[in-house]
Amino acid sequence: MLDDDHFPTGHAAGKVKEAPDELHRLFLGERYIDTIGPAQGASFLIDTLLMTGLRPTVSLNQNASSHNKLVAVVAVRRNPTDGTLLPEYIDITEFVNNGTLYWDVPDGYWRMFIISENREGGSKAQEEYLNPLVRESVQILLNTVYEAVYERYKEDFGETFAGFFSDEPGFYNDKTTFDFNSKPGKREVSLPWSKEVSVLLEQALGEDYRKHLYLLWQDVGEKSNIVRYAYMNIVSKLYADNFCNQIGTWCRARGVEYIGHVLEDNNVHARLGPGAGHFFRSLWGQDMSGIDVVLWQIVPGFDELSFRTTFGETDSEFFHYGLAKLGVSLGHIDPKKQGRTMCELYGAYGWTEGLKLMKWLTDHMLVRGVNYFVPHAFTQKSFPDPDCPPHMYAGGKNPQYRHYRYLNQYMNRMSHLISGGRHVASAAVLYHAEAEWAGESMYFQKPVKALMQRQIDCDILPIDVLLEGANVIEGRLHVPQEDYRCLIVPYSEALPAAMLQRLVQFVEQGLAVRFVDGLPARSSEGLEVSNELQRLASHMNVKVLSLDKLAQDLVADGHFDIQVDNFQPYLRNYHYIHDELDVFMFFNESPFDTVRTKVVLPVEGDVFAYDAFLNRLNSLSSRETDFKSLSLVLNPYESIVLIQGNDLEGYDQTPLYIEKEKMKVMDFEAEWTVSTADAEHYPHFVEWGKLNSLTNMSLPDYLPYFSGTFRYETEFEWNESVTQVHLDLGEVFETAEVWLNGEHVGIRICPPYRFEITGLIRMGRNRMTIEVTNTLVKDQRDFLSSFAQQEPSGLIGPIRMIY
Repeated sequence: MLDDDHFPTGHAAGKVKEAPDELHRLFLGERYIDTIGPAQGASFLIDTLLMTGLRPTVSLNQNASSHNKLVAVVAVRRNPTDGTLLPEYIDITEFVNNGTLYWDVPDGYWRMFIISENREGGSKAQEEYLNPLVRESVQILLNTVYEAVYERYKEDFGETFAGFFSDEPGFYNDKTTFDFNSKPGKREVSLPWSKEVSVLLEQALGEDYRKHLYLLWQDVGEKSNIVRYAYMNIVSKLYADNFCNQIGTWCRARGVEYIGHVLEDNNVHARLGPGAGHFFRSLWGQDMSGIDVVLWQIVPGFDELSFRTTFGETDSEFFHYGLAKLGVSLGHIDPKKQGRTMCELYGAYGWTEGLKLMKWLTDHMLVRGVNYFVPHAFTQKSFPDPDCPPHMYAGGKNPQYRHYRYLNQYMNRMSHLISGGRHVASAAVLYHAEAEWAGESMYFQKPVKALMQRQIDCDILPIDVLLEGANVIEGRLHVPQEDYRCLIVPYSEALPAAMLQRLVQFVEQGLAVRFVDGLPARSSEGLEVSNELQRLASHMNVKVLSLDKLAQDLVADGHFDIQVDNFQPYLRNYHYIHDELDVFMFFNESPFDTVRTKVVLPVEGDVFAYDAFLNRLNSLSSRETDFKSLSLVLNPYESIVLIQGNDLEGYDQTPLYIEKEKMKVMDFEAEWTVSTADAEHYPHFVEWGKLNSLTNMSLPDYLPYFSGTFRYETEFEWNESVTQVHLDLGEVFETAEVWLNGEHVGIRICPPYRFEITGLIRMGRNRMTIEVTNTLVKDQRDFLSSFAQQEPSGLIGPIRMIY
């Protein structure tokens, strides 16, 4: 059950508004005044400055108990040539009296930074939200929603009632609700704050920490990075402890589970704003890992170039190579998640999205290890509901809904295969959040992309896990439920001192560590680590590699699980093991190009192919085993599962279809009778006309505004005596269902649109019926669909008989 009255979680059904001041959201804000000296007896109207945009009740007494109060005033010298800030500063907080600053300005140019606590920061939409940094504030949500539901349904907890779902909680400290660049260093943005943050900053930076707070917004050398790291480290841990962990502990104590997801978009998972500061910390208290895909964030083919969508442009490398990997990595390494990763999928793509794209998105997630899905969205509102289409049923108006169950059946079979066992990966990649907080850094998805394009699987590991739950055994890095041959560190100007010390331990214990584009130069906290850096630089188990050489080096050093014989940048793979069963999934993510390669699997014995869409076990005609190469041909959108185990021999098997050079191909040409039916009238068709050649039925002179099913009927002669024959429909837009001589042949919801018709086709006269269903966009033309290229409708072909 959603744990609030609306998304994002944190409103607590409006009860925060009634809470004491200390439980409301609190922010740290920065403003500044420029001045020049020498100027004896100068004074400045601090109260007037801070009143701008603040409530009239603001108190400027630095000793006041109000949440709207002055924290510090610090004067920083400016370079007289270009105005940049210099490392010389003076704490002048003590000179504020009743809202006025009295200060004898020294010689030169100065910028005076006024730091204050207030309740006016952040997004207006989340103004009356709880403060996730304060345990008692989060308790309002527990009391209002969780405890109330428990009191009513306690007998069902852990049985009928499974648990609670938090939807996109975060800091929301930026005035732009969904600003994905909100972080320390961004000017004129209030930062999340609490009394505990103040106490912990004093512990991290010293008693005089207040005079350094302006560095959260200003760049003045290394010290700015040290202060920002300390701040982000504190607030992300407080969020984890007081929000997610507190709620998760409450749920588990009552026999239910806590799941959900935070916002990850365009790297905000390691930032403030709609983010929660640190992906792994923000979800560690939940019982599943969770991610979300909406709004054209992932688009076939746009894995490198950005894609224009409703929120601007995507960081496509993150969405294609980072997002799902974040989720499944957390699911793999946190024991309480039991290997489970949930994805909220399909929503807000518009009516352009049909089952073809849904199947591609599903395989994109499955081949990375996602094994629980929340299809988004169904709606109880009257059609058309403008919020987040496509809606699966749409009041009976979605023409593809009758085929939607085939996608769900496929999803369940595949999820079953990659649950309850253990994932196999060759490499671990360090999560970049702490590095980003402390200086120049490389996103984790960049090395992940380099590895995935070479079929080297990996997990993303946070520093917390490496410090607290990892060890090296016989040269392999072990964390709960996983182990890896090597650790990859994306470029990081600085890392926490404890992490640098841990890396030294790892390499001395025999772990291969690869630094991408350079070693760190310092510690995040400013601590002395020259000895650790020197030991890393000279150790035999350490290599510093450019990003473009990384995958090549791992292959040369044997840090891989499977091999292919040529470069296949769009071939994705996933290896999962159960007792006595190895599962290998391969998926061609290219929307256009066919994958043709040979693959070597690390198993012995006969390998079989499993068709999860048809729930059918296929034998490989070559019977290739024992590390020999298996031929792999995958059309665009096509996936395959190869399995090996001792107990597979007893199952019924069908020879795997492999198109060979010796096969005959006959182009199928005929006159077609075309009829149409929309979703509400199906299967009652109205004849439209005849076609001698197949074409796009959404062209201006045909049916450009029709959404529904096109029925194609024809008769043809067949005079070939064959043992096996397949029908290939070519291009279809977009679901296809085929009957031959009155017998149902099958359904396909994405390419390749290929059907086996052996035993159904007969000598002489045959009658074929093909139904093709497009999406609702031709009829609805909704706003979210305006960001996508519109595909044709109907049966395009060319149709071929292959035998």
